[in-house]
Amino acid sequence: MMAERVAERKARPKTSKVWEHFDKTAKHVKCKLCETQLSFHGSTTAMHEHLKRKHPGAVVACVPDGSSPASAKQRRVDEFVMRRGTCTPQMAQVLTESILNMIVNDMRPISMVEDEGFKQMINTFHPGYTLPSRTHFTKLMEEKYEAAAAKIIDVLKLTKSKIALTADAWTSVATEAYLGITCHFISDDWELTSFCLTTMPLEERHTGVNIAAWIEHAIARFQVPASNIVAVVHDNGSNVVLAANILKEKRGWNSVCCAGHTLQLVISHALKHPQITKALGAARCLVEHFKRSELASSKLKTKQKQMGIPEKKLIQDVSTRWNSTFHMVTRLLEQRWPLTATLSDPTVTPRGKQHLDLKPDQWALLEELAKALQAFESATVYLSGETYVTVSALPPLVRGLQKSTQTTYETAPVQAFQAAASQETTACWSREVTVKDDSPDTQIIAAALDPRFRKLKFLTPEERFSVQSKVQSLASQSMQEETAKKQCATENEESITCFKRTSNGSLDSLFGCDSSTDSDSETAEQYAQNQAITNEVLMYFGEHPLSKTENPLSWWKSNEAKYPSLASLARSFLCIPATSTPSERLFSAAGNITSKKRASLIPEHVDMLTFLHCNLKN
Repeated sequence: MMAERVAERKARPKTSKVWEHFDKTAKHVKCKLCETQLSFHGSTTAMHEHLKRKHPGAVVACVPDGSSPASAKQRRVDEFVMRRGTCTPQMAQVLTESILNMIVNDMRPISMVEDEGFKQMINTFHPGYTLPSRTHFTKLMEEKYEAAAAKIIDVLKLTKSKIALTADAWTSVATEAYLGITCHFISDDWELTSFCLTTMPLEERHTGVNIAAWIEHAIARFQVPASNIVAVVHDNGSNVVLAANILKEKRGWNSVCCAGHTLQLVISHALKHPQITKALGAARCLVEHFKRSELASSKLKTKQKQMGIPEKKLIQDVSTRWNSTFHMVTRLLEQRWPLTATLSDPTVTPRGKQHLDLKPDQWALLEELAKALQAFESATVYLSGETYVTVSALPPLVRGLQKSTQTTYETAPVQAFQAAASQETTACWSREVTVKDDSPDTQIIAAALDPRFRKLKFLTPEERFSVQSKVQSLASQSMQEETAKKQCATENEESITCFKRTSNGSLDSLFGCDSSTDSDSETAEQYAQNQAITNEVLMYFGEHPLSKTENPLSWWKSNEAKYPSLASLARSFLCIPATSTPSERLFSAAGNITSKKRASLIPEHVDMLTFLHCNLKN
């Protein structure tokens, strides 16, 4: 009987998944993972224990003989949690760094690490991880800021290009004022590069003198030589304009007014026609009604579905952003018939409020006004870009805007808008599209150095010649500065050599140790350099213009060796943004960071979080 049982046991098939990791011999089993031999007496328990101790990753898939699926599943969960119960210092460091990165990336308040829901979530993910305190994360954020700032300082030290700045002031919900400063330059590989330098808290009066000093302090913090700054782009505020003029007189930095702010002034003035003002006022009341009435808003969605029109919300404009008015009008025109149908429904709109719908002549006026504003909207969007060259496009775009105002419309108010916009455009951008006193503005020089616009078709022949002469003069000046730097370095080396000879009692010391070339040689060398620059300028302006869709920086990268003097000059001008939008966008990030929930953040930490968030990709 005993022999029969043994035979039956030997014939039993191997159903346990543990056999996937073991081979059976006569009286032993051998682990396939580590080749350890275990005694085998007919049970798989020892093999399971071995896998649990030595190979925990394999034990989850193995179910002991006789175990039910439910108990096996519970064992897997228990073993999974048990294995994750401990948290090594290395693992804790990774988790802490991940939480800090989330705070920076998503602009979350550091205080969220004290929220109960967040603590419970982290405990669910890893019960063995102890979440550090808010103070600890603040310290880590400060260390991360210092490391990132040091990295940017190193990059700015190595760059040979000129650097442009944008500056703008802003006030948070906590009524704290900040000055945002960004820098822009073209890398050695001809890539447009930008950094956020600071969202500096302002504690003193925002006078022009103070703003100029704060900008100088910011570039000193990042160890940028003042001689490397080519321009400051700013809005039209009187204090900021004064600061830019102070820096221009003191440092020689070009003062560039933000094209976006100038467009705001042009459009705001042109929209002041009484009938346009009345139509826009009626449009705002209509939008406000649907924003406030949940019933009207729901009914509008129903009408949109019935008419097959995209379900989009109405847009309320902001007085300080003219293009928000354009977006409000275009959205109303798109949703005109669902709006009219909703307002005509007596179950939605009381009899006394049916006047909210615009009159036919107002709809016609807004339709033509939207067409007239489209060119200005396109120019605004293009000039606000950060990843491509914009400053050189301003002069031809201004000429294009002036031409667009010549379009004839049927309604008298829009005709008046066109005339006013043309007049304001000419008045506000007179220096950007014309050459006065044989002194072309920064934007015109940039356009000349952009191979897309080098023909300068927006200028008269006399003005083109003046610009080409100015470009040649700037290239010669830049070359002379480079030569002076090299000569200074050479003279320093010769002074050291002279000192050594004098210390050795050499007779050369009695005659001096001037080993430089004579004046005739210097004059000949300078003449050759000037002639080379002249030929370079003539050849450059003689080439066909680049397509408007091409990247001018890619062209310069390919032609740098052919036009070395002009390439150096192009780096100095094409890095300048046409608008101060980069510094304004800092406050979109800063605004999220200083929301009402995070208004307790000290200004220095607002600066650090904004800096880290905006420089994430660098």
